[in-house]
Amino acid sequence: MPALATDDSILETVRTVESRLGGRVGISIHDTGSGQRWEHRSDERFPMSSTFKAFACAAVLSRIEGGAERLHRVIEIEEEDLVTYSPVTETRVNTVGMTIAELCEATITLSDNTAGNLILKSIGGPKAFTDYMRSIGDETTRLDRWETDLNEGKPGDRRDTTTPRAATTSLGRLLLGPTLSESSREQLTTWMENDKVADALLRSVLPVGWRIADKTGAGGHGARSIIAVIWPPAESPILISIYMAESDASFAERNEAIAEIGAAIVTAVSN
Repeated sequence: MPALATDDSILETVRTVESRLGGRVGISIHDTGSGQRWEHRSDERFPMSSTFKAFACAAVLSRIEGGAERLHRVIEIEEEDLVTYSPVTETRVNTVGMTIAELCEATITLSDNTAGNLILKSIGGPKAFTDYMRSIGDETTRLDRWETDLNEGKPGDRRDTTTPRAATTSLGRLLLGPTLSESSREQLTTWMENDKVADALLRSVLPVGWRIADKTGAGGHGARSIIAVIWPPAESPILISIYMAESDASFAERNEAIAEIGAAIVTAVSN
């Protein structure tokens, strides 16, 4: 099974990246085969940004399992629903609408913000999202606002935040554990494997044959994030959460930093 070698090989990269970016970088890595964990600022709060969308769609799938929702239920989209960055939903205004399944696909694979809000509305809003996270054992993650206000990322604001450790643990429960049914886990994994806006991050450094399911986030005050499961060939999956905040680095520089951390993980795993 894979071993992430020594703490230094990964954590040294994280510290170097953090020093270069000038903000905070938090990580939580869990090798599910060996049980080893690698963490830096893992219990500090960071803006969740669009990483919440993976958890919101997990809540939808849970509601479907309980008979309270249907994947093929159609939701009509009106002009007043639209918020910034809605590449799919903006083309479906006042048409036949979109199914819950289509909305989750749009919110995860393209991070469509209007789709995210409609999914959030379908489960009962930000408080219901937080209640769902509590129901799966996450006492940390909280959502307080809607898109796009939740992306503000104001330093010290506890609203709309998580910690790397909480995000990694919850993602593991949802994608790898018994929290969701097998069919729901497969659906959530498929949506995240088909992420179309993450190519510059961890995906850019994965060797051929490695699988990844991920969800990214970005926001104000230098916020950038990714939650992911990676599957090295014939090995146990590795859970990863990387959150950045309070940096003046450019968007491209933050992307490069996440890729650099990813490369350190891959190198350590491959040794």
